Amino acid sequence: MQRYGAALPLALALLWLIAPGARAQAAATMLERGNGPEPSTLDAHRCQEVACGNVLRDLYEGLVTEDARGRLIPGMAQRWSVSADGRSWTFTLREGLQWSNGEPIDAQQIVASFRRAFAPATAAPFGELFDALDNAQAVQAGKLPPQRLGVSASDARTVVFRLNRSAGLPALLTLPIAFPVYLPAVDQYGAQHTRPGRLVSNGAYRLAAWTPQANLVVEKNPRFHDAAAVAIERVRFQVTEDAAAELQRFAAGDLHITEVVPPQPLPALRKRFGAQLRLSPYLGAFWLGINLTRPPLRSAACATPPCEDRELALRRALTLAIDRDKLTRYVTGLGETPAYGIVPPGIAGYTPAAMPWQSLSQTQREEHARALYRHAGYSDDKPLVIELRYNTSTPHRRLTLAVAAMWRQTLGVQVRLRNEEWKVFVQNRKQRTITQVFRGGWIGDLADARNFLAAFGSDGPLNWMGYDDAGYRERLAKADAAHSEAARNAWLRAAEQRLLNDNAAIPLYFYSSKHLVASNVRGFEANALDRHASRWLSLSP
Repeated sequence: MQRYGAALPLALALLWLIAPGARAQAAATMLERGNGPEPSTLDAHRCQEVACGNVLRDLYEGLVTEDARGRLIPGMAQRWSVSADGRSWTFTLREGLQWSNGEPIDAQQIVASFRRAFAPATAAPFGELFDALDNAQAVQAGKLPPQRLGVSASDARTVVFRLNRSAGLPALLTLPIAFPVYLPAVDQYGAQHTRPGRLVSNGAYRLAAWTPQANLVVEKNPRFHDAAAVAIERVRFQVTEDAAAELQRFAAGDLHITEVVPPQPLPALRKRFGAQLRLSPYLGAFWLGINLTRPPLRSAACATPPCEDRELALRRALTLAIDRDKLTRYVTGLGETPAYGIVPPGIAGYTPAAMPWQSLSQTQREEHARALYRHAGYSDDKPLVIELRYNTSTPHRRLTLAVAAMWRQTLGVQVRLRNEEWKVFVQNRKQRTITQVFRGGWIGDLADARNFLAAFGSDGPLNWMGYDDAGYRERLAKADAAHSEAARNAWLRAAEQRLLNDNAAIPLYFYSSKHLVASNVRGFEANALDRHASRWLSLSP
C-alpha cells in the first residue's frame, strides 16, 4: 500500500509532463454547463422546471424533438400525419430503436409510458397542457382508467393519438411528460429509478453520476439512433444557484456555458465578455396583473355601463402612463424588448396582437393617460391610491419602483409597494382577495400562442386577474375547433386582441435569454424556448 501510494503521483506527474495533447483531448470531451438549482427530479413525467428539463432533454427523446434552432424535427418517430379534422395524429417509429440498456423500444411501451404519465399517482404537473388529448383530464383526475387515455398502438411501430380539439400536438410532444420512461425500472425501484445505474433512457446521453447539490454527469449513449453525430462524450451539469458566483466560475474557465447572467450594466458585460455574451429573444412575457374582481379597478357593486367605462378608463390610463422603452433600457437592460401584447414574437405562424395605441409617441400616450385618469374620476385633489405587489427580488423591486414613479409623475397616483416571500405572494395572487395590481407574466412551455392565453379563459388557479369575458372564451373555443393551423392562429389572435382591448393586464416587456458561452463551444444557437440540447454542441481544440 505504501509503495502504490507513492508511485501513483509520480506516474501521474510524468503523464502530465509528456502528454499535454492527450490531456487537452480528454478535457475537450467534457462539457461543463451551469444549470441553476439542483434538479428536483429526473422522473421525466414529474419534471416542471428548467433545471431538470435541461438534463432530461439530454437523457431522453420524445416522438418529436427540436434541432439547435428550436425547429421541430423527427425524434423517435421518423414521420407523422394528421387527419383532415385535426383530431387524429399518427406517428411511425424509426426502425431499431433501443433503450440505453440495449432492449428494443416499441409502440406499446410508448403507450404504456403515456398511461403512467397521466395516472393520478404520478401527478404530472404538465398534464393540464394536454387537455386536448382525449380523456387526459378524466384519467389524471382518476375518473377513468389509464387505458381510456386517447393514445394507442395499432402495431409495433405506430402510435395514434386522439384529440378532442385541434392542437399543436408535435410541439407538446417535446415536453418531458411525453418522454418514454422505462417502466420495468419504475416497477423495480419506484422513485429511486432515477439514480445512476438504474435510470434507463433513450436519448443521446445516459446518466453516469449524480452528486446532490454539486453536479450531475451524463455520458454518450452508444445505442442512441444518431449516436455517430453526437460530438461531446460527457456533460457535467453544475449546480449554480448563485448567478454572480456562476459568472465568476465562467470567467475562471470552470464553465463552458452559464445558465443565466446576473443583472449588470450591459456595456460593462459586453466589454468584459464580448461575443461570449449571448442575448436573444425568449418566449416569455412580463406583465402586471390587475384584480378585476374588486375595487378600484372593477367594482363588484357596479352593474351599469358608465361605471364599467370609468374602470376601463382607469386601467387604460395606468397602461399608457408606463414608458416601456425606459424600463427595458435602464431598468432591465439585458436585451428585453418593450411589450404591447401578451404573446411574445417568435411563434411560427402567429402574428401577435398589440395595444391599439402602440404607434403613439410616449408624450402622446401620457397626454391620453391623463385625460382617461380624469374621466375615471381622479385628480390631484382626489388621487388614486393603489397597491402594487411583487415577490421579493431585487430586479422586481427595481421594476416596481420605476413603474410607481411613472404613475406618480404622469398621473399623480399614490402607490404602495408590497413585497412578499414567493409562497405568500403566489397564494395571495391566486386568491384574488387583497391584491390590486401585482407582478405577473408567463414563460412559454411550448411555442404556441394558446399556452399564453388559456389561463385567461377559465376560472382556474392561473387566472390571477379574475378575467371573465364570454367573447374571449368564445374566441378560444373557435380556435380549438379550427380545422387548420392558420384558422386556429387567427382566432387566437382575435382572443388576444380582445384581452388587450379590455386592459385585463398591463404588458411591460418580453424576456431575453442570457448566457455566457465559451469561445470554443460550437453549435449554440439562439431559439425562442432557450433549449440547448448537448447533442447539437461540440468543443473546438
